[in-house]
Amino acid sequence: MTFQELLALYDYSFPPELIAKEPSSPRDRARLLVYDRKRDSVKFDSFMNIIQYLPKNVVLVMNQTKVIPAKISLTKSTGGAVSALILDHTEESVRVLASGSFKSGDILNWKNTYSFRVLERMDQEAVLQPSFTITELDDLLEQYGETPLPPYMKDSPLTESRRREEYQTVFALDKGSVAAPTAGLHFTEELIKKIIQSERSISYVSLTVGLGTFASLTESQIKSGTLHYEKYSISKETAEFLNNAKAEGRPIIAVGTTSVRTLESATEHGKLTKLSGSTNLFITESSPLQFVDALITNFHVPRSSLLMLVSAFTGREKLLEIYKQAIKEQIRLFSFGDAMLII
Repeated sequence: MTFQELLALYDYSFPPELIAKEPSSPRDRARLLVYDRKRDSVKFDSFMNIIQYLPKNVVLVMNQTKVIPAKISLTKSTGGAVSALILDHTEESVRVLASGSFKSGDILNWKNTYSFRVLERMDQEAVLQPSFTITELDDLLEQYGETPLPPYMKDSPLTESRRREEYQTVFALDKGSVAAPTAGLHFTEELIKKIIQSERSISYVSLTVGLGTFASLTESQIKSGTLHYEKYSISKETAEFLNNAKAEGRPIIAVGTTSVRTLESATEHGKLTKLSGSTNLFITESSPLQFVDALITNFHVPRSSLLMLVSAFTGREKLLEIYKQAIKEQIRLFSFGDAMLII
């Protein structure tokens, strides 16, 4: 099977107007598709009612990463514009995804006060050395940066102030992501309290979501069976709690594909043991799931690694069948769209 033939297996069509450009309000008023695997049944409801579909002793695992306003507008000495998205940094430099014509050695100005020297240019990526210390970066981004949104939401009506509020989970804590763990966007503080009061548990892990989440799959990724690297961490206390819950037979439900990647990357012989590091785990229909039992997720773009990951819970054909039914029911798609519970 060729690369294009494989991608075609994960393709589906949808009306463009189903792409959500802003979230439901309140957040938990998003629609919820519930797929019960034992009964092979699909039901539509509101996310605010999700508790009634969760087993009594369930543990939800959420990604508490925090989106940073990582998009910046730079200017060349000639006056030309350069748009850059900060992906990560060391103590002395930042790695960016950038558009515009520039080369190694160029100086890129930022807000007429700060600047970056181009150390290296590699296709769309570049390594930049700032004129300021890296410890100042977070504060400067808060002041001058913009919140990046996925390409399919480029015409979102949200202002920057609303993006910073809406494209962030209510439990976000660990700074560094350039994209939100979108399944978590549906949870309100009130809903989280109700879940805990209902004798169900919630645990938090952290995976820094990178641009690779939205990047198109490449042939080399398919051949190697690996994806882009993303950093993750799980505290010892959380790992101990989750390992005990798993041993007791309590269902582990990952909230979002990033939580799935975190838990499965950390698992050895059925237990969470690799509690921090970088993962390039590529989960597909044929991947054995070692720790996660069920999933809460959004509806993902066609031909994507995220769609392939979700197929590990349902099988490819069943997943596309569910998507077809969801689209018929006018489910809102992608980052600000509606949710699915696979139980």
